[in-house]
Amino acid sequence: MSEPLKAGDRVRWESSQGTVTSKVKKKLIRPTRIKAHKVAASPETPQYLVESEKTGAEAAHKPEGLKRVAKTKGGRP
Repeated sequence: MSEPLKAGDRVRWESSQGTVTSKVKKKLIRPTRIKAHKVAASPETPQYLVESEKTGAEAAHKPEGLKRVAKTKGGRP
């Protein structure tokens, strides 16, 4: 990924159910928990907290697992 992601960026990622479109909530640089899942984020290995646009569910993902969704002239993907 050329530029780091930031809060508000729209991204997509692949799940076992197919492609999920999400919005980045924040960059995680410390170990944290999302529900019962432990996220091993650090400054050297950051992850991103994303929220599904369809379900509102939150998840943490490594940067290489996310692809920024390009915006069109109207600001919509």
